[in-house]
Amino acid sequence: MISVGMISKWHVHAGGYADQLREIPGANIAAVWDENPARGEEWAKELGVPFFADYEAFLASDIKAIVCDSPTMMHTALLTKAAAAGKYIFTEKLLATSTEDALKIAEAVRENGVSFTISLPCKSDPTVQYVKQLVQGGKLGKVTGARFRRSHSGVSGNWLPSYWFNLEESGGGALMDLGAHPVYVLAELFGMPKRLAALMTNLYGTSSDENTIALAEFEGGMLGTMETAFVTDCVPDILEVYGTKGAVYVRGDEVIQALRADGGNLVPVPAEALPEAKPSPLAQFIAACEAGGPNPAGFDLEDAVIMTRMIEAAYQSEASGKTITF
Repeated sequence: MISVGMISKWHVHAGGYADQLREIPGANIAAVWDENPARGEEWAKELGVPFFADYEAFLASDIKAIVCDSPTMMHTALLTKAAAAGKYIFTEKLLATSTEDALKIAEAVRENGVSFTISLPCKSDPTVQYVKQLVQGGKLGKVTGARFRRSHSGVSGNWLPSYWFNLEESGGGALMDLGAHPVYVLAELFGMPKRLAALMTNLYGTSSDENTIALAEFEGGMLGTMETAFVTDCVPDILEVYGTKGAVYVRGDEVIQALRADGGNLVPVPAEALPEAKPSPLAQFIAACEAGGPNPAGFDLEDAVIMTRMIEAAYQSEASGKTITF
């Protein structure tokens, strides 16, 4: 049984992770720490576990693993201490707000030999796995372009918590959180880009970006567009990949593809059976902890650092008006 300590209920996904843990065999929520004591005490009472106001005492307790949902700006301090205490680490995205801090966390994790998993749930999705098979199998030919969009109405619908726009806690806006999904999906499909540029706006006047488009050049001259927004209603996830032999379009759970037959025109082709959905990143984390490793493939430190580098570059591009070269 893996006893888990919950670090903060700041992130909007924290409650969902607690619900998941209750459903995962071999996991047991054993403690709560929160930078907001009142919130932490209430959550601990709800979960029926002790609340620790002192982080050091929390780490010194009997927990074997932590699930981190703290403000992103606190990740570096909290996660490096957790690693030094020998705790297995599961963290919500983003790993850190800068590559420098992400590398500090990675170094602490490696030095202390603890299990690590970052939550990149789209990688478990059958449609993303299917598109990756098409790309790697060469069925689309030479890939020339790709696009992923994920958005919601958190700002325009006024349902995100007000503290979400405190940059001293969040470090950024739509791209820093929701936009991580397009970033890590394109990195999963095409690797680290060569250069990246971004434009960001805040239509509703919050302190952070509400609407963002980033464009990156990947290997071979392929251009990838990563879109996100807190100001969009009724739009499913959109993933598109275009190549010299075909194209694939994903709208939510629907997959549409067209392939070029014998050098002729593109013709619609029914999608083959999609792969099975992989277990959630959190379920894979608990399984890795029970087995003593290895870390779940695709949710490891390298993936976390690449995502941080790309998102940091997007904010640098917006601030400078320049394209950032890696």
